Amino acid sequence: MAITSVQSVLPARFSINSSEKRAAKPPSKIFNAYERPFKGYQPPQPDGYEQSKSKPDTSAIVIDNGSHLVKSGWSFDENPRFILPPVMSRYRDRKLNKACQFIGHDAYVDATTRGQLRYAFDPGTSVVGNWDVMEGVLDYLFIKLGIDGANGGVDRPIVMTEPIANPSYPRKMMNEILFECYSAPSVAYGIDSLFSYRYNRGTDGLIVSSSHTSTHVIPVLNSKAMLSNCSRLNFGGMHASEYLHKLMRLKYPTFPGKMTENQMEDLLHNHCYVSKDYDRELSGYLDWTGLEDRDHIIQYPFTEHVVPEKTEEELARIAERKKESGRRLQEQAAKMRLEKLMKKEQELEYYKDLQRGLQSETKKEKTRILDAEDLKDEAHLDRLIRDLERSIKRSRNKDLGNEEQEEQQEETFPLLDVPDEELDEAGLKEKRHQRLMKSNIEARQRAKEEKEREQARRDEEIRLDREKRENDPEGWVAERRAQRQNLLQRIKDRDRLKADLGNRKSLASQMRMKTLANLAADGPKKRRRGGDDDDFGANDEDWGVYRTVATGEQSDDEEEEDLGGMLNNVEKELLEYDPEFTENHTLAAQSDWTKSLVHVFLRGPWPFDAESQREAHQIHLNVERIRVPEVAFKPSIAGIDQAGVVEIAADIVNQRFSNPEEQSRLLRDVFLTGGNTLFQNFDERFQNEFRAFLPLEAQLAVRRAADPILDAWKGAAQWASGPGLAKSSVSREEYLEKGSEYLKEHDLGNVTSW
Repeated sequence: MAITSVQSVLPARFSINSSEKRAAKPPSKIFNAYERPFKGYQPPQPDGYEQSKSKPDTSAIVIDNGSHLVKSGWSFDENPRFILPPVMSRYRDRKLNKACQFIGHDAYVDATTRGQLRYAFDPGTSVVGNWDVMEGVLDYLFIKLGIDGANGGVDRPIVMTEPIANPSYPRKMMNEILFECYSAPSVAYGIDSLFSYRYNRGTDGLIVSSSHTSTHVIPVLNSKAMLSNCSRLNFGGMHASEYLHKLMRLKYPTFPGKMTENQMEDLLHNHCYVSKDYDRELSGYLDWTGLEDRDHIIQYPFTEHVVPEKTEEELARIAERKKESGRRLQEQAAKMRLEKLMKKEQELEYYKDLQRGLQSETKKEKTRILDAEDLKDEAHLDRLIRDLERSIKRSRNKDLGNEEQEEQQEETFPLLDVPDEELDEAGLKEKRHQRLMKSNIEARQRAKEEKEREQARRDEEIRLDREKRENDPEGWVAERRAQRQNLLQRIKDRDRLKADLGNRKSLASQMRMKTLANLAADGPKKRRRGGDDDDFGANDEDWGVYRTVATGEQSDDEEEEDLGGMLNNVEKELLEYDPEFTENHTLAAQSDWTKSLVHVFLRGPWPFDAESQREAHQIHLNVERIRVPEVAFKPSIAGIDQAGVVEIAADIVNQRFSNPEEQSRLLRDVFLTGGNTLFQNFDERFQNEFRAFLPLEAQLAVRRAADPILDAWKGAAQWASGPGLAKSSVSREEYLEKGSEYLKEHDLGNVTSW
């Protein structure tokens, strides 16, 4: 019996009134699990390359090289032409005997390509680590953009974004690929969040960029980023998806479907949001009121076991066949009983004839005949005839429906009073048999008397209990309540012990293994030839160790007790005689799914059918909807030993900028960008908590990018169309002269030394 609570009174939020019982109805809206789709064939777009020929000096290829999505297009485009994940799948098809390579969304075309998936970036970072994949992604982009330069090269300037504080080695490798492999005329690098800020016309402010792999807070003054004063939080959209994945696997350890990180990413974007007051909302998130709207059900693919329903005619035919089968079985049983009865009557007639024939035979001949029939003596024959007569009589009475009890004949044992000297060998055998029969009869009589005394004792206890209930009802009720609490505690201890025995690291399991080890150690080490010094079992106490090993510290009496039945009887009496004890106080009511917090957490405000494949392939998002995005503000929730994004921003403004004028300029434009800032209420929550770290007279303005995902590419494209591109690009001649690590600094890019 599972126990969800042993309290007499449940918390108020788990009590269900009549209006809230509507949650027992099936949910009205269910969301399907998302699988990253294959977007189909993406045709090349050579028109952009043709258009760039008319203005080659102001046309550039813009690539926002993000660790989640790579966006590419021309500097004169309003939006990127191609958006794809930086992944590649490469394998050799044995049937076609060809090497196959799939890039971006094409790598999700089937299970084979998904099984060979490789990422261009190092896990958990924005730094390119797999240059084979990165080169494949660039090939794909240049081919789709329709670039057809001399000797297959790229004859247009390239503008590429990179993360803040990008190491020199990845930039060196990228330069070598772009200049050596693609023969690019020039390459320029810039920080994605700064491009987004410039595109949204920001000059002085504080940039909060929360992307796929990290979150950065960057102060900007006079359109120049103060990179030496920026800070980083190692949490982004990828970590949020992983955290949600861990929570779901912990919540549903036996989930029959496969939960992937791509699905978790979709759940994160479409169902999670930032709470305005996390602690207050979390405390009441599983309340019944409004839980139908807060609990989102995600349906995974399943195959329902369809049981065909039978018509009334089929059910009637099945019932008739069962009746006919029952009749045949009854006829067969009656026939078998008749055959047995006839056989017994034949045996009885045979033994009676044998008994009559023995009267005229000599003693020696009698012994020979009895031995041939496997009979000890004539007394044995008499008992056999008597038993057959009784059996035949019982069978006939049963067939006739006569349930009359046979008169019990008083057994006599005359040979017990005869001395052994006066009896021959047959008489001594009969005397021993009569002594054994008398002992059995006396033992049955003693057991019957003991049973009668036990019944009398129980009747007396019932009478005394009834008198006490009538004379002292309050004391009687108090005793019953104490007895109920004791039974609840014993049930709880029993279930805990069973759970502990299933856990190898629990104290109960360790004690059990210690007992087994002691038993093995106490055994005889060596045995001499022909001897054995193991005396285990000589004492009755030795056998108690098996009970300890099997079930823990419990006695046989406790194992045999039906604690659930005893509890039901006590609760039945309390319901009848205690006006303060109602149905809601019973264990059955408290074990109801409508009173279980665990059920609400796992299955929402709806009943769960374990036989339904549909419900078995469902997961419920409730507290995770606010818990996962909250990590950006409280990283300790996910075990990250860092300050939250608000604390980082407050430290930058209050500790690293002592000039009040500079602080005021930073606070007047707090800019949020990056896909991880798209959560609902992110900007409002940031502003409310950031305000608590600032003086009362400080002016604070928080805004979000027009498009936190694409504004970095748009800003890079806008910058590439202006005069800043030529001054900030590394030309091919400069690359050959100064090496692959050479970098030109500008307001929107990284610096060579930090």
